[in-house]
Formats: sequence, C-alpha cells, structure tokens
Amino acid sequence: MLSRRLFIAAAPLTLIGAPGLLRAQSVFRTFPFALGIASGDPSPDGFVIWTRLAPDPLELHGGMAMTPMPVKWEVASDDRFTTIVAGGEVIARPEMAHSVHVEVAGLQPNRPYWYRFTAGGERSFMGRARTLPMAGAAMDKLKFGVVGCQNYEDGYFGAYNYLAREELDFVFHYGDYIYEYRGSPTRANYFGGGLQVPVRQHAGQALYDIADYRQRYAQYKTDTDLQRAHAAHSFFPTFDDHEIENNWVAGISGGDDPAPAEAFELRRAAALQAWYEHMPVRKVNMPRFGGGQFHRTARFGNLAEIQLLDTRSYRSDQACDDGFKPLCEGVNDKTAQVLGAEQEAWLAKNLSGSQARWNCLGQQIMMMSLDRRRAANEDTRIANMDSWAAYEVPRQRMLSRMAGLGNVVVLTGDEHQNFVGDLVHRDKVVGTEIVATSISSGGDGADLRYGSEQMMKNNPELKFLNDQRGYVVCEVTPDAWLSHFQVVDKVSVRANTMKRRATAEIAHGVPGARMTGLSA
Repeated sequence: MLSRRLFIAAAPLTLIGAPGLLRAQSVFRTFPFALGIASGDPSPDGFVIWTRLAPDPLELHGGMAMTPMPVKWEVASDDRFTTIVAGGEVIARPEMAHSVHVEVAGLQPNRPYWYRFTAGGERSFMGRARTLPMAGAAMDKLKFGVVGCQNYEDGYFGAYNYLAREELDFVFHYGDYIYEYRGSPTRANYFGGGLQVPVRQHAGQALYDIADYRQRYAQYKTDTDLQRAHAAHSFFPTFDDHEIENNWVAGISGGDDPAPAEAFELRRAAALQAWYEHMPVRKVNMPRFGGGQFHRTARFGNLAEIQLLDTRSYRSDQACDDGFKPLCEGVNDKTAQVLGAEQEAWLAKNLSGSQARWNCLGQQIMMMSLDRRRAANEDTRIANMDSWAAYEVPRQRMLSRMAGLGNVVVLTGDEHQNFVGDLVHRDKVVGTEIVATSISSGGDGADLRYGSEQMMKNNPELKFLNDQRGYVVCEVTPDAWLSHFQVVDKVSVRANTMKRRATAEIAHGVPGARMTGLSA
C-alpha cells in the first residue's frame, strides 16, 4: 500500500494530486483514507461521494476506535478548489464501518466537479465526478466504461490504470467486485484441476460474517489502480454473486456445500451491508434486514436510458442442479423468475414508456442461450444454468419486450470473456448483447480459450469471442452504438500493455452488431 505522498507522486492523473495538504496535527497514526475515495450514482444535479476511514485497513475495524468521527467534505467547480460549490460535515459511524455516503445535490448538469474529504487533521487526495445531463436534454454523444469480475488472487488490476485515463461520462460496474474465497498459497485451477499459485493472496478465511466481508473489501480497495479509477470516474455499482457467495440466488445458498436458508440469510445480510458500506450508492439502496431495492435507472438526456438490473435477489433456483449441464425439464418452468415479478413489471413499464434514442439493460448474467459444447464429438447441447439460458420462459418474455424497439443493447458480465451476439426472438434479431470480460478473474487468458472455435460454429448468433482481461468502452451517438473491447496482455504482473482488440458496431433501428477493427 502506498503512502499518501508516494501515491500522489506515482499517479498518472493530475486529478489525483490534491493541493495544499493540511499542516494540522493528525489524530491518526497513519493515513486514514487508505481505501481511497469514490463517487457514484450521478444525477443531473449531483452524485454520491464516498470514503471509509481505515488507517489500518486489514485490522479489526480498519484500525479505528469504536466511536463516531466527524468528516468534512468539499465539492469544487475547479481542480484547485478555488471555488467551493458545496460542503459540509458528516459523521462516520462505527455501525457502518466508518464509511460515509454524501448525496451531493444542487449542482449544474453535465459537467465535472472535484471533491475531497478531511478528518482528524488529514485530507484525502481529490477525486473527479461528473453530473448527468438533464432528462430529455438533446445529447449527441455518450462515452462510458463497463467493468467487473476482479479476483484479487487471479491478477493485478492494471486495467483500471488505463480506465482511469479514459475520458468517460461514467462507469457501469456489473458486479463481482470482491471474491469470497479463502486465501491460500495454492489451489486447483478453474479448468482441469491442476495446481495454480495465486498471483497475490486473499487475507483471511472464506467470508461469512460482517468482519470477514469488511476486511476483504478493505484489501481490494487498497489496490491503487482501483483507487485511481474511482477517483477519476463516477461509478454505477451493481452486484453479482461473489459479493455474497458463488451462484447464490434469492434466499438460496450456492456453492458445493450450500447452507440452510436461515444461516444463509444471516450471511447475505452481512455481505450486503458490507457492499453498501464500500460502494458510492444512495441511501435508498441501503440494504435492510438482508434485502433491499437495488435496481434503478440512469438517464443520459434523450440519448440513452440504462436500466440497472438485479439478477440475483429475486431469482428462482437454477435448473438442472446448476453448473454447465445438458438442458433439463426445469429450463422450461413456466413459474421461473430471473428478475422477480415486481422488478420485471418495473422494467417492462420503463421500456414501453422510454423516449430515449437507445435503451440499455445493465445486468449480470448472459441473456443469449448459447450451446457451450467445446468439442466436435460432444453429442448433447450444454448450457450455463447460472444464466438466462436456464430460465427460458422469462427469457422469452424479455426478448418479446425488445421486439420492435430496434434500439436495445444488453450489457453483461460474469463470463470472464468478451462476447458479442444477437438476441433472437422467433427467428428475428431483437437486440444485441455485449459481454464484457473481467478485470482479472481467470488470470492472463489468451485470445481464444480452448474450444472457442467450436463454440462459434455451434452458435451462429455469436459475432465475437475473446478470452483476455480488460474492459469495454461504449461510445453512443444518435445513429450508432460502438463497443470497444480493450484488453491487456497480462494480469500476472503489475506492468502490462493494452490494445483495442475489436469494436462492435450497432446501427440505430437495426438490431444486431457487426465487428470492425479486429486485431490479432
């Protein structure tokens, strides 16, 4: 972990270097903003700014005394803080791990602002946030990032260093911000079970209680590349499974040794509280008694409306006993749910009433129903039961709502690979799915995973497949949606190089993508 001065010296972005470090005597033994700062859930008149006081991040309570602590905050219209446009004081409480979530309002739309915090005689470095344009405002361009799946043990987060340098309006994080697995100097790898040595090791055991989850978030947030990305851009965070437990749904434990419902309920409540404590989200999204409402809408003028979905909290149990399996009778269960009745009705209303040029679904699990066979001699179709493919009835309902719109793009994560494919309903293309690869999960990867050529043959709707780490940048205009696949060569070392592997182009009114800019 870098000290404050080393962090500022090493930072590639001028926005990181905060002028005028405080000279007052600090009450902390070490820098209390070791987990960084962040902004999120922007609106036309503001955003959330976040930090957590943790002078000793991996220690119990982050090294904080169990007492409330005042934290001052400032928002400025310039990066020198010569014009302060908002400010105040908030209390960092031990019940919330000394995290603070300030919902800044009253700002001007569609412009950048800078923010910082002060506590106990110490000042944070500064971050930059950006408000959204007014709803319905005529906009001719949008540029944003899509990221997720960042397993600390699988590799370094160097892709975030490149993301921090991008000029973006915001970042959508599709989930798997942390992984819940225990730390171990060795383990079996994902494919084949051979020996794998983690690039770096998780602190602690598998996560079960609030202290476990808080420590794991603290470890991830000490990564300075992740800190730079948060300081540079406002995030829209969502969660997937590993923030709680692999392949959980609703009140049902996942994993190889699922817990009884009453035990899992306690674990889920602890995990969701820790997620809220470490994410720049609004109070309305604070979990209560293990649940909450996490789906919401982001509107970028009249150009795009993004529905941020929750595909875990209300979902039926996976069909066919989960995993990658041949299709079973449960795949066609008419009562199955992915979003739950209330969220699905909310989404249907938003899609039918949207006046935006583009409609987008920001979600977690693949919507395409792909044949996962990777060898030519496999006779039986294989599907991912932890995806929309195992919920065919709600999947078809979703596709039917896209039909006729001509402007729906689905953004997905979870797969640790890049995919581009058509979403097909009754033999007609009704939308395009862009699946963004992982930041680090899956390790270094390669251009193509074993069996990828066979998957392309088995699935004519697939346009692109790639198994490298990185992120996606979406550039949107009234007439076209471009998704650029930015990949790094390695995550097993800190220093890496990035390139644009390909671009998916979608024309407004013509569902489906064509690939351009393909590089070797």
